[in-house]
Amino acid sequence: MTLASRFTEIADLADDVPALRDIRHHIHQHPELAYEELQTAALVAEKLEQWGWQVTRGVGETGVVGTLKVGEGTRSIGLRADMDALPIVEQTGKPYASATHGKMHACGHDGHTTMLLGAARHLARTRRFSGTVHLYFQPAEEYGVPSGAQKMIADGLFDRFPCDSVFGVHNHPGMPPGTFLFRKGAFMAAGDKVTITIEGVGGHAARPHLTVDPVVVASSVVMALQTIVARNVDPSQPAVVTVGSMHAGTANNVISNSAKLELSVRSFSEDVRALLKRRIAELVQAQVASYGATAVVAYEEGYPVVVNTDAETEFATQVARELVGEENVLANADILMGSEDFAFMLHERPGSFLRIGNGAGEDGCMVHNPHYDFNDANLPIGAAYWTRLVEKFLAQ
Repeated sequence: MTLASRFTEIADLADDVPALRDIRHHIHQHPELAYEELQTAALVAEKLEQWGWQVTRGVGETGVVGTLKVGEGTRSIGLRADMDALPIVEQTGKPYASATHGKMHACGHDGHTTMLLGAARHLARTRRFSGTVHLYFQPAEEYGVPSGAQKMIADGLFDRFPCDSVFGVHNHPGMPPGTFLFRKGAFMAAGDKVTITIEGVGGHAARPHLTVDPVVVASSVVMALQTIVARNVDPSQPAVVTVGSMHAGTANNVISNSAKLELSVRSFSEDVRALLKRRIAELVQAQVASYGATAVVAYEEGYPVVVNTDAETEFATQVARELVGEENVLANADILMGSEDFAFMLHERPGSFLRIGNGAGEDGCMVHNPHYDFNDANLPIGAAYWTRLVEKFLAQ
């Protein structure tokens, strides 16, 4: 059999499913938040070493990189999986539910890590490629700035473990398992955080005329913010301004001195991003001034737009077509307003970020939900996909 005469199929991973399921359930049961992924990183490193990979620990604090070189090929590829969990109380009722109250894998990173480990095991076993594979097991995708991708890059990720192209995946509730979603160009939004602190004059609830009520001011600001996307942004340009948090006061008979708003801001172009930043600051200051209050607006630019390069996305799409069939591949999926720190890696190297269905209907619970669970049906599919992607990318 020549190197390129056969590429991995899903059935080739059938015997690995019980072991992969056990790994995924173990990670799920022991969730760790951003930059705390010590047990998860140790498990990943142990498995990689057991299978013959060269392992580097502590990349970007708790990140792990596995390297495998086969043959004389000069090309290299990077595959990334995230490892961190979220501060959510799990309510799935699963036998492998989180054993740590207040922490759970509510975004499927346990599944992402396990799929890549499955590929690592199969690649080491079959070695049907010629070149170098780097597996980037990344911490702190959920953290915000500085994220795990940023810290790994700052720690010399692409200098120490270079690749010609880099690829990543995220599960996608709402689509059946084994469905792959791709999009060339901008795929996921930039995500920024805004904190607005409003200072008024507190006092007795029975004498509001002697106060500057920050609750009233904050309420006015919330309503006014709704006009930015509706009346300032070109309707053909995607944008979202969401007030996700509003806090003021501790008692019903006390008007507090201050109120605090926290916003999530999403956009798909640098021009719109700059417009949103400017208009939020202008509108907030105008609103609070009209009430005699003051405000401090802290605008934190977060993850940039996820922009997939055309050639790598076309290649990744074709691999999926061969693996699961044309009918299970969306080559031009809708843009997503969620954000993803894999965008930082795509700023450094050409590549593509793809999605894999996690379940539809009642089985398609949204991520960041206490009832969410990664779909184990994807474990052999994702592992086979990563393996086949490497085999074709590094084929002689």
